[in-house]
Amino acid sequence: MNDLFLRACRRQPVDRTPLWMMRQAGRYLPEYRAVRARSDFLTMCRTPELAAEVTVQPVDLVGVDAAIIFSDILVIPEAMGMTLEMEESRGPRLSPPVRSRADIERLSVPDPERSLRYVLGAIEETRRQLAGRVPLIGFSGSPWTLAAYMLEGAGTRDLKYSKALMLDDPAALRLLLEKLAVSVRLYLEAQIAAGAQAVQIFDTLGGVLTPDQYRAFSLDFIHDIVSKMRTSGVPVIVFSKGAHHALRELGQIGADVVGLDWTVDIGAARVLIGDRVALQGNLDPSALYAGPDAIRKEAATILRKYGRGSGHIFNLGHGILPDVPPDHARALVRAVREESPAYHRS
Repeated sequence: MNDLFLRACRRQPVDRTPLWMMRQAGRYLPEYRAVRARSDFLTMCRTPELAAEVTVQPVDLVGVDAAIIFSDILVIPEAMGMTLEMEESRGPRLSPPVRSRADIERLSVPDPERSLRYVLGAIEETRRQLAGRVPLIGFSGSPWTLAAYMLEGAGTRDLKYSKALMLDDPAALRLLLEKLAVSVRLYLEAQIAAGAQAVQIFDTLGGVLTPDQYRAFSLDFIHDIVSKMRTSGVPVIVFSKGAHHALRELGQIGADVVGLDWTVDIGAARVLIGDRVALQGNLDPSALYAGPDAIRKEAATILRKYGRGSGHIFNLGHGILPDVPPDHARALVRAVREESPAYHRS
């Protein structure tokens, strides 16, 4: 098995820097689009064989060092009693939106073995298809990110309902976040039991909060999950996009890896927290629109800034963009494979 990713998560010695990419199973791959042409997005998520097929594609076609299960963060709100739809032109929709304490009280904490069994089945099937070639990552959204989608009913920029509830009735928002923290923890534990060899918490909307709001309504609940989760030694990754002000705190919550978006200097982050956790990231996703020579230069800069030694998982600073040429993704893999060994030689 190629266990470079798992060893880097644990800051153990590796002979080169491992690489995977967020959203690596996606529309930039023609092979993914061929599967998508036969099935809608949610059917793919809910059909273990289809989810496994597209999860494995980047391993075979791009050469990444880890797979991440094909699913969506919003399967948890659906399992809690909301209706989830994926509209091609508008993205995900959750209905009816959660707008009051009464709505929150009606939500149930789901049993993942029942209401999310299809995700666990996809993990089991993917492990079978991978046959030990690379590790498999499971994931969930963070409580705050999930809450924001549930309150807005869709992805929005202003988050007006979420922020209004935060200010008008913070106790109600905390009740929702408490339910979500339990739901996320149970879901991640079930993914680990099904065979996930690492798990990532996506706090995609963490950066829209003020520092005080972030600590009270996002970080505290991520810490609650990480501190209580039974991991059986499986590495836990926390990726909180835009929360630069909280890097020190993120390094102290008990996660094994802290993911960085592309606006953070990875060298500075290593000085700040790299003696406690591994770091993941953090190439600007737009860099993959450039040609192979420029991609190699950008990758080499990140490797140089991180410096010598283990504890670095190369990734993008957010998800790969859907119109990136696949050859450019492969060029990044080649660049990291060829440039990184120099930083791991004794």
